[in-house]
Amino acid sequence: MSTTRRSLLGATLAAPLLGWLTGTAAGAGDGGTDRAGRFGTLSDGWVEVRWTPEAQAQLDRLHAMVDVVAPARMVLNDRGPAVRLPIRSAQGDPSLANPPKAHGDGALNGGVSVRTPQGVYQVVNLAGAIEDGLGSGRCEVGGAEMGQRSAFHCGLAEGKLTAQPVPAGQPMKVRLSGVPLRPTQEAVDAYTANFGAHPVTVDTVLGYVTAEGTYTPPPAV
Repeated sequence: MSTTRRSLLGATLAAPLLGWLTGTAAGAGDGGTDRAGRFGTLSDGWVEVRWTPEAQAQLDRLHAMVDVVAPARMVLNDRGPAVRLPIRSAQGDPSLANPPKAHGDGALNGGVSVRTPQGVYQVVNLAGAIEDGLGSGRCEVGGAEMGQRSAFHCGLAEGKLTAQPVPAGQPMKVRLSGVPLRPTQEAVDAYTANFGAHPVTVDTVLGYVTAEGTYTPPPAV
C-alpha cells in the first residue's frame, strides 16, 4: 500500500473522531471562552465512532478489517461495530446559539489498526481540530506522520446534546449522540483517485459519533 493510500485510509478513520471531539462535546457549557480568550476543556470521557453499512461496504471492497489499539476498544451491539477511544485532552469555544460554529482542538488515546491484503497498519497519535463544521485531523499510520486534511463535514446540529444541570461555572457531565459524518468533496476526490469508482458522495453518511465527558468552563475573570 502506497504512502498516499495509507494516508487516505488513516485520515478516513481518524478525521471524524477528531473533527467531532473538539467542537460540540466542549459546547455544552454556558459559554465558550472568557474575555481573555481562554478555552473550556473536556476530560474524563470518550469518543465513539460507529460506521454505517455504506462505510462497511467500502472496507469490504478494500478487503480491510478494523481492530483497535489499546486503550481504545471495540463496541459491538445490534447497531453494528464501533470504535471507542478515551479523550486525552480537548479544549474548545462552544457556540450554543449556533452549534455548527463551535471550534477547538483535541487528542485521543489509543487508535485503530487496519488489516489489508498488503499488511497491517496502525493509526495512532490522533489529534485534530474542527472549524465551521469541518473536521480535520492528523495521525501516525505505520509509523509515518500524516498531515492535516479537511476530510469530513460533521453534522453538529443533527446530534442530540444532553448535559447534567450544575451551578453556573461548575464542571458538568455532557453527552452528544447521533452526529453524522459526511465526506468533503476533497475527500471524495482523493478516495476516487486512489481507489477507483465508488458510490460515495458528499451526501453519504459514513458514520455516527457519540461522546461524553466532563466539560469544565474557563475560570471567571
